[in-house]
Amino acid sequence: MSRTELVKRSGVSKQQLSRLENSQIRLRLDHLKPFAGPLGYTPEQILLWGRFPGAGGSDVEAGDGCRKQTAKGKSAVNISELVRELQTRAGPDDGGRMPSREVRKEGRHADPVKTERWSFPPNFVSEQLHTSAAQLLVLDVDGDSMAPTLISGERVIVDTGHKSPSPDGLYAIRDAFESIVVRRLQLLRLAKPTRVKIISDNPNHAIEEVPLSELEIVGKAVCCLKLL
Repeated sequence: MSRTELVKRSGVSKQQLSRLENSQIRLRLDHLKPFAGPLGYTPEQILLWGRFPGAGGSDVEAGDGCRKQTAKGKSAVNISELVRELQTRAGPDDGGRMPSREVRKEGRHADPVKTERWSFPPNFVSEQLHTSAAQLLVLDVDGDSMAPTLISGERVIVDTGHKSPSPDGLYAIRDAFESIVVRRLQLLRLAKPTRVKIISDNPNHAIEEVPLSELEIVGKAVCCLKLL
């Protein structure tokens, strides 16, 4: 679809579209609603992809959204600004095994990483998440332990530079099987030695309690990517 056709079908002026293109407006979901019908996508999908798919030869970049980048994709984004996503699910043809791919090494762990990368606006990372892209990691939520806060299939952005469970909140940790999961942590400061409650928001899952020294924290959950 050409830009002229997109303007005509969405009812948004060329001037407004140009301001969105050039990041002169902080992009919100209500800005994307006029484009959702003509393009056949939800506003949330457009925001996650960071572009208006099918809008002519050159996609309209979303100034304050986020988008995935592939190794072969053409992009002006610096590689240091791309955020890795862990591969937490085996493919249907992998026989339950993770396929051979790039890994993220941390200590004695080597976690498989997806080929695709996420790109987030620098201002969003620095001003809203208060970190750097190099410290971020995207996780795919699996299971119902954190429902209704986090639903299986949603993605969580984790700041791997924040490994202390303070303040209380959502953190990515290693479970008993050394998988990375997101749980709510509560620091029991008066206990000697210091202990931590590991809480699942789903009441059907039991609360655990471990010494802080035995808990391996990958990072603090700072944002959730979900479709409404």
